[in-house]
Amino acid sequence: MFINIILLIIGFIFLIKGADIMVDGSASIASRFGVSNFFIGLTIVAFGTSAPELVVSTLASLKGSAGIALGNIIGSNISNTLLILGASALVAPLLVRKKTLKTEIPFSLLSILAVFILANDFLINKTNPNSLSRIDGLILILFFSIFIFYTFGISREKESFIEKTLEEIEEHPKKIKISLSFFYIIIGLFGLALGGDWIVRGAMGISRGFGISETLIGLTLVALGTSLPELAASLSAAKKGHTDMAVGNVIGSNIFNLLWVLGLSAVIRDISFAVFLNVDFAILFIVTILLSFLIYFGKKNILGRGEGALLLGIYVFYIIFLIIRA
Repeated sequence: MFINIILLIIGFIFLIKGADIMVDGSASIASRFGVSNFFIGLTIVAFGTSAPELVVSTLASLKGSAGIALGNIIGSNISNTLLILGASALVAPLLVRKKTLKTEIPFSLLSILAVFILANDFLINKTNPNSLSRIDGLILILFFSIFIFYTFGISREKESFIEKTLEEIEEHPKKIKISLSFFYIIIGLFGLALGGDWIVRGAMGISRGFGISETLIGLTLVALGTSLPELAASLSAAKKGHTDMAVGNVIGSNIFNLLWVLGLSAVIRDISFAVFLNVDFAILFIVTILLSFLIYFGKKNILGRGEGALLLGIYVFYIIFLIIRA
């Protein structure tokens, strides 16, 4: 059991550091070829913060551990919404753009509903067993493609403004030699693969050792660990006063996890869906609506420290609920 815990911890270190190194190498190469900071942030950095969820869920899917694959995604999104936004709001009140409230949060809600409908075969079509099939996965990836196309479309007109802002806050990618950049990417990918494999193995071992479900491990330990990059990015943005980046990072990550990560995992291998996870989907849907409510009725679209404390309190109750349910 001790070995499994150590394997899980070391796996998280390799996973997160691997994603960080890979992003540095990729961003440096992109910068050398004249790719804009905006494009780098929208693609490479966004992928980097969600790479842990992607690697862990796809590897878990390959190993047939549906509980870890699904629990990781649902738990990460709940952690993002409650823990990360709550903690970031305590650091500094979060100003939220109208576009985020009118477009991105509703799209996040649509993503939750899409996964819920596709996963509940018995509820919708009266067929067993419940699962996310390869066709379901392709549908989720199609939704993700639409979201990416829309994001690029509406953002091109704002690129010059964002470029200027990035220059002002000196958030340029690190300039690294081409050869060293490729080496960073290779090492980063190696760290992601090795760390992800160790996390899945460790989580499965802990699940068997304590006699608890893989889903609980996925919803708690694995989900919290893979959310660390989003936590670090959002807290850093809040400290620097770029609070809208903190909110955008979380909402974007939630959409990425549900549509791309879960979609790809289902394409690799059908993922069985336990009915009790509908409760967690309902919680995710409700807290996302609550987030919209707090932002809309807050002071000038601001998620303040009081709202942040409320989100953190709900997260604590959710963890207690998971332990009692297990």
